[in-house]
Amino acid sequence: MGLTDKARNAAQHAAGKAKEAAGKATGNDELKNEGKADQGKSSLKKAGEHIKDAFRG
Repeated sequence: MGLTDKARNAAQHAAGKAKEAAGKATGNDELKNEGKADQGKSSLKKAGEHIKDAFRG
């Protein structure tokens, strides 16, 4: 996995955590769920990058 991809995934995951926390704090379920979705997308991208790396090496 490239360094750029790692940084993007980490940023998306952190943004998702922040959205989830903000949603919990304000009682906004939509924002909380959006944050969880962003975290999930980040995890899927990370897994995809690991698979690519396995086939490259």
